[in-house]
Amino acid sequence: MKILVAIKQVPAHDSRLFIEPTGEWIEENDLGYEVNEPDAYALEAALQLREQHGGEVIVMCAGPARVSSTIREALAKGADRALHIEEDDLRHWDNLSVAQLLAKAAQTEQPDLVLTGLQSDDLGFGQTGVIMAELMGLPHATLAMSVEVVDGRLRVKCELEGGWFQYVSMPLPALVTIQSGILRLRYATLMGIKRAKTKEVRKITPAELGAAGEPGITLRRIYAPHSLKQTQMLAGSVQEQAAQLVEKLKHEVRVI
Repeated sequence: MKILVAIKQVPAHDSRLFIEPTGEWIEENDLGYEVNEPDAYALEAALQLREQHGGEVIVMCAGPARVSSTIREALAKGADRALHIEEDDLRHWDNLSVAQLLAKAAQTEQPDLVLTGLQSDDLGFGQTGVIMAELMGLPHATLAMSVEVVDGRLRVKCELEGGWFQYVSMPLPALVTIQSGILRLRYATLMGIKRAKTKEVRKITPAELGAAGEPGITLRRIYAPHSLKQTQMLAGSVQEQAAQLVEKLKHEVRVI
């Protein structure tokens, strides 16, 4: 079984974000980066499926040269080889453009199964994997809590609202987006780190894939969240004050 895992490099959770002087984006020079958390669980699911059924795991990542550290981490954990789509600036690419880029790269491998994280920790749109499935003509499932191969078909446990789950059966090839926390993540071993240095990393550009990379999003300005503290005194009887408080929580704070 050939399993392709799409991973993304995102700013580390503890990074302090500062806006560029132009106001168009954040300062990236001093940021630390790590693999997107849901993608790490997608990789772990792929590695466990390979251990059960054989085959190979290929990781695919789009981004500038710095994403090579994330690719090497995935290889050190056990992925067999990698595909690096070299693109210096993806911030102006919309979800459709990114999904088209990844889908075209994935089709060069003709995988039996494509796994992605449910969403990215930085932008959190949660759309790329689903759009990829549509572009590739693959059956797909989202919010996956477990993935099994049974009698040549895929059996996926999907999370629903209110603590409910749904089991979906689908043919291969297919695409599944993975929820965080479904498995215990493994660490890269010293031997795995050494082996990662010799594993193949195929580099390819959007132009070679036939992806023009036309900007789909125009960022004019971004802002830091504006915090405001103020005190309001509620007048009237206890019942009147309670009614006012409920109205403010509903319509101003929007927490109920």
